[in-house]
Amino acid sequence: MTTNASPVATSVPFADSRFADADPAVRRLAVIAAAESEDEGQQPLLLRALRRDTDADVRRTAAEYLAAWETPDAIDALCDALGDRDAATREAAAESLSALKLPALGVRLLPRLAGAGDTARAAILRALRELRLPDSAGPAHAALADPAAAVRREAIGVLGWLRHTPALPALAALARNDGNADVRRAAVGALGFAANDSVLPTLLQALDDKHWQVREEAAATLGKLRQIAARQTLETALDDPYWQVTLQAARALGRLRDPASGDALARLLTYPISNVRKEAALALGEVGSVEELAVLEAALQDGDPEVRKSARIAIAQIMERSAATSPLTPVDR
Repeated sequence: MTTNASPVATSVPFADSRFADADPAVRRLAVIAAAESEDEGQQPLLLRALRRDTDADVRRTAAEYLAAWETPDAIDALCDALGDRDAATREAAAESLSALKLPALGVRLLPRLAGAGDTARAAILRALRELRLPDSAGPAHAALADPAAAVRREAIGVLGWLRHTPALPALAALARNDGNADVRRAAVGALGFAANDSVLPTLLQALDDKHWQVREEAAATLGKLRQIAARQTLETALDDPYWQVTLQAARALGRLRDPASGDALARLLTYPISNVRKEAALALGEVGSVEELAVLEAALQDGDPEVRKSARIAIAQIMERSAATSPLTPVDR
């Protein structure tokens, strides 16, 4: 909540009586009414509900609504709630802190990392991620060795958003060796900020990871890096048993813009999943030549309108490229 909002007239005694009601449902409604009033005078009631109410639903609701109150007291109460005995309340507090993209939040969060529980450390790092505070790089780097997988995952997010180059070797090690698939996936995605090909071997290895979501992330990241050396491995990934991996590999090949991938992508135009056919057509628009026009012409009859649209776009791109590089022989359309 902005501090210059106009107070709304409320009856504090009435609000106090509802907050003290024996029925937790009434107390929860009191929390909602106080929060939606945007009356700054109601904030102490919300803070008291979060810190002291005996009902978990009341505390969770207070944590959810305090996301709109950008005050130091609200931030401190939400930080304290990261240690709440109720998991839903802890998660609500974490989400609210993540929504508060205030630089001043970092000053309060960073000191709390030391000694906090697993859930709280993960939530603090999640809240720090989008603040992009340089001071959070050191603690996040150290947290890559945390025994809790959730903490490692959130630390990776902080370092990725900061594009913290010194962490690249540690991130690559997690991508290769961490025992948790979510951590490996996050590390693979974070490697996308690398400015050179030093992470290429790790990403190519990740395309053979036992978990399909890690393979999917590896294909997507390779597309961002646009390393031609990844072409053959990405073409192999087109045959992955999970269509999501195939789709990302096709998209990555399109970003590489290597004409040598034309045949491999053309074969996907008969893939049973229409999203993959669509992506293959778009990729052919980036890499294809006049040799692929025939299969794209056939895709104009596809049963999915999005595939037909992508094929039309691809044909136009190829024709435009051909016209720019050599006199174009008219194609029998």
